[in-house]
Parts: sequence; structure tokens; C-alpha cells
Amino acid sequence: MAWRGILSRSVKEIRVLFCQSSPASAAAREFVKKNYGDIKSRNPSLPFLVRECSGVQPQLWARYEMGVERCVNLDGLTEAQIDKKLEELAKAGESAKAK
Repeated sequence: MAWRGILSRSVKEIRVLFCQSSPASAAAREFVKKNYGDIKSRNPSLPFLVRECSGVQPQLWARYEMGVERCVNLDGLTEAQIDKKLEELAKAGESAKAK
């Protein structure tokens, strides 16, 4: 997971939205619980926002340069799949910078 150490170079902000109690958000809640500390310790200046809202579908948002944002629906994904989606969003930001 070396990509986590350079996350703040490609992404300006990460937001995770989920419901506090719905089964659809269970993996997103666990992902945040298990990975928030590691991501923040490797990227202390990166805003990593956690938003809880009753009834919302779990989502992962990444904000890039110039206010460009991408969203991934996390409904039905496992923790490992959520981690992979975050990696994909990070790599998308790197490739956008290279253009």
C-alpha cells in the first residue's frame, strides 16, 4: 500500500459518506474505523472527512485540482474493495496531473 503515502500528492480531499446503522454501510464504517489512522498518519495535511447521515448510500468522494470531484458508490463492496477504489481514485488524480 505504498500509494497511501503519496495520496496527498494526487488528491486534495477525501470524503466518506455512510449511514450510521444500515447494513449497506457496514463495510464503509469498518473501512474508516480500520484505515483512517493509517491514512492520516501518512498524509497529515490531507483533509479526510467522514460524514454520517441516516439513510444515505455509502459513497467515497475524491476532490482533485481545480475542484474536480469523482464519486464511487460503495454499496455492496467489501473493505478490501473499498481500499481498491480509493487506490483507483488516487491513481486517477496522478494520471490527471500528468496530462
